[in-house]
Amino acid sequence: MRVAMLSAAPVNAHGWGRHTRDLVAALAAQNVAITLITTRDAPAKPDLPLAAYHRILPSVTPAPRFSTLRLLAAIPAVYRVCAGHNVVHVLAEPYALALPFAQHSVVTAHGTYLPRTLARPGVGLLYRRIYHKSRIICVSSYTERQVQSALPSARTVAIPNGVDVARFRQPGQPPARRGPTVLAVGQLKARKGYHVLAKAMRYVRDAIPDAEAVFIGSDADGAYCDSLRAQLIADGLTEAVHILGRVPDDVLLGWYHAADVFALPALNVDGGFEGFGLVYLEASAAGLPVVGTRDCGAEDAIRDGETGFLVPQNDPQATAQALIRLLQDTDLRARMGAAGTAWAQQNTWDQVARRVMEVYVSLSPARQRRD
Repeated sequence: MRVAMLSAAPVNAHGWGRHTRDLVAALAAQNVAITLITTRDAPAKPDLPLAAYHRILPSVTPAPRFSTLRLLAAIPAVYRVCAGHNVVHVLAEPYALALPFAQHSVVTAHGTYLPRTLARPGVGLLYRRIYHKSRIICVSSYTERQVQSALPSARTVAIPNGVDVARFRQPGQPPARRGPTVLAVGQLKARKGYHVLAKAMRYVRDAIPDAEAVFIGSDADGAYCDSLRAQLIADGLTEAVHILGRVPDDVLLGWYHAADVFALPALNVDGGFEGFGLVYLEASAAGLPVVGTRDCGAEDAIRDGETGFLVPQNDPQATAQALIRLLQDTDLRARMGAAGTAWAQQNTWDQVARRVMEVYVSLSPARQRRD
């Protein structure tokens, strides 16, 4: 089978890129010949098992000025590359605009972006038509409900993200830690709920005075990071909450194995929501109990009461109660960590690839048999 994919740059620096890398590797292992169509600023030679590689799309991380016009201008080149492929699969929702011609198309909805593209001035109707004729893979049941609400005609299927268990079982570089540690990983922005976790740490410190939290992720949202640091100063938590920003992979893995609990109290903000929360599954793979929030994609990533706890959104006290319970109960942490590892092993990228293959075959079974 030959599949053309449209994606952001296949790098680990953002969710779209990590998703692309892991899915490409898993599909290639099932003898899928993949042509990757990506951004002009992507690496010249990706270390991926690809049949072909074309850098012709404008970036979406971040999007440049006139990105919609740039994407429309790329349609002829995308059309030429996609000719002769069995399926065209869009792995970053904004790039669906380049597929007005595709007969057998798939779009992965990671969360916020698909509903938002429907509201884009001037091109929202075109996005709607493209999505209507495509099969939509949603990365969680919650995301599927949001897509169906925004686009009732959508043909959707929920296929949660996978995780590279072997990667997150690696110990990494052991960090220096001083007390019971809560780890949070993800871009430092309001939707991830870092400010809620920081407020929760006030209550945690009342119960466990030497507890600390470590925040790891891109600090590109300078205004949010400034407000977060100001909050920590006001609450007297600058010695308890450490903002590390983005770190090398071995340092990240080291913190996954040094921490006691993982927490990310994600929020629904201005129409944005956590589509799945791959970091929860990554933390489970590393053996950590996890704390996330209800009413978002974390409901698929966390088994409430088994691999961790789901708490209400924007509730520092409920978040703190879950953290205190875990930090004070060694046996509970061990049970939930072991259950999380088992849960992660049931959600590998090989399993995701098999389900994605089923979607591909369902689009054009007669054509797949001929090929």
